[in-house]
Amino acid sequence: MGTVGTLRSAGVREGDEVVVPAYGNPEVAEAVVELGALPVFADVDADSYCLDPAAVADAVTPRTAAVVAVHRFGRPADMGWIRETGQRHGLLVVAEDEPGAGHTDRDEVRRRRERAAYLDGRLTGVATPPAVAGHTYEQYVVRVPGNGRPDRDAFARALRSRGVACRVPVQTPVYRLPRLRRDVYLPQTERAVDETLALPVRTALSRRELHRLATACNALGGLLQPAF
Repeated sequence: MGTVGTLRSAGVREGDEVVVPAYGNPEVAEAVVELGALPVFADVDADSYCLDPAAVADAVTPRTAAVVAVHRFGRPADMGWIRETGQRHGLLVVAEDEPGAGHTDRDEVRRRRERAAYLDGRLTGVATPPAVAGHTYEQYVVRVPGNGRPDRDAFARALRSRGVACRVPVQTPVYRLPRLRRDVYLPQTERAVDETLALPVRTALSRRELHRLATACNALGGLLQPAF
C-alpha cells in the first residue's frame, strides 16, 4: 500500500502532524506532505540510526496523528517502545523498511553477517555498528571520528584511492532539504550525517578483499583521535 495509502486509510488528513525520522531518505516525509499533513522530524538513536523513542515522545503534540518508523541499514527500529508511545497517545504507528531495501534470502543474510563479524573483529580507528539480533546488514555503517574537521570525507577519499568502494549513506538531514526545510537542529542526526560511512559487505567479496579493506581502514583510522 505504501506510506501514503497506509496513512490515508488510517484517517490522517490535512493539518495533522506525523512524526518521521530526521536521518535518512526523504520519501517518508514527502509522503506526509502529499497528504497535506505536516512532517515533524524526530532525532535518531546514536547506535541504530532509527527513531529514538524518547525523541518521538518529545515530538508528540495534540495535533499528532501518526508515527512512521524506518528500519535503517538492515537494523530494526525499537518498535516496542515506539508502539508503547503510540498507544499512550492514541497514535497510528507505521514501521517500514528504508526505500531501496529489497527482500534478501536467508543465505545471503548469513553471509553478510559473517562479513560484518569479520570486520567487527578487525577494524580499529572507526566505530563499528553494534551487533544486535535481527540486523541484516543491508549496509555496514561505521563512524569516523570528527574532531571538528571533515575527517570522514578525507577518510572516504583515501579509502577510494585504495580501491575500497565506500560511500556516505546520508548526505544531509531531511529537514535541510529545500521542500522539507525546518528550523530545527537535532544533534544525533547532525552527528550521524557528519560521521557515518558505509563499507562494502556484499556477498561477492572474498576474504582477501575483506582483509584488504580492513587493512586500508586501519592504516587511516590509526591516524585519527576518537571524538567519542
